[in-house]
Amino acid sequence: MGVQTGICSYGMSGKLFHAPFIEAHPGYELAAIVERNNNDSRERYPHTKLYRSVEEMVADDSLELIVVNTPTHLHYQQAKLVLNAGKHLVIEKPFTITVQEAEELTALAEKNNLFISVYQNRRYDGDYRAVKDVIEKGLLGEIREAEIRFDRYRPSFSGKHHKEGDLPGAGIIYDLSPHLVDQAIQLFGFPKAVFADLIKMRDDVAVPDYFEILFYYDRLRVRLKATCIARESTYAYVLHGMKGSFLQQRSDMQEQLLQVPVKPTLEDWCPPPESPDGLLHTAINGEVIRKETTSLPGNYMGYYDDVYKALTGDGPNPVPAVDGIRNMRIIEAALESMERGRVVKFN
Repeated sequence: MGVQTGICSYGMSGKLFHAPFIEAHPGYELAAIVERNNNDSRERYPHTKLYRSVEEMVADDSLELIVVNTPTHLHYQQAKLVLNAGKHLVIEKPFTITVQEAEELTALAEKNNLFISVYQNRRYDGDYRAVKDVIEKGLLGEIREAEIRFDRYRPSFSGKHHKEGDLPGAGIIYDLSPHLVDQAIQLFGFPKAVFADLIKMRDDVAVPDYFEILFYYDRLRVRLKATCIARESTYAYVLHGMKGSFLQQRSDMQEQLLQVPVKPTLEDWCPPPESPDGLLHTAINGEVIRKETTSLPGNYMGYYDDVYKALTGDGPNPVPAVDGIRNMRIIEAALESMERGRVVKFN
């Protein structure tokens, strides 16, 4: 019998990013789902228990792992319920709204000898992995400048109040920056300081829908940007090093295929891009090359496989709580930078 797992919500996150992978992985059993009012999960997962509240599901003694994938302002409260019930936890990004909340949950898990992993599926995107591969192979030399973008085109309010309404944890800084911040830290380490700019570009949303965050390192600058009004997107990753440059499109198609829905597997189930999605211009063994590149397929199943290995003692936690805390430190510093109009340094 696999790890008995429950999901706290069956909205887009539950339908696309969690339930299909837990169901398909042989190490788990998708045992319970919370839907407050609907019965949508019955169509694809009729064998699971249906609960009407997180509190009711957490009280189920048979469950071992709970996925908190509810709106951000509920993360802290519900994660605390999970940990106090003695269950392991996978929690959607952002970990919490504040560093203090993230640290408190981490301490509670350690006290109760429980597992926390923050869901960072974009580490398993094919496009990000192409960038990581170029850096790890040293193809650009010492990198001096990098930009990571996440562009969307949503010129009007999405209707999702927990993301664009007047609620704690709403806004693009909580929605998209956790992906970019996490990737920047994974690629380049934690910065010495940040400077941020946030603005509300659309009239019908309550919170900022654009951000730019500049990471300061000794001899490197990394710029993170996201907007909701990019009808024509550009390269999502731009890296310039002392030997060369690498440009990479945001080309991973897993989310689109999951909407079909295509069933994921442990093996590659998402095809690679149909045409080149990157450009490498550098020098290798003294020869200057400029060529188009094509990324390999990504697989979000890698996250749940890594979590399973960690739970069974066969591998490390893929995204430990400390990674979530680092993410929250950056977000808090970015908000402080915007409010005070200055660079915020880390001790």
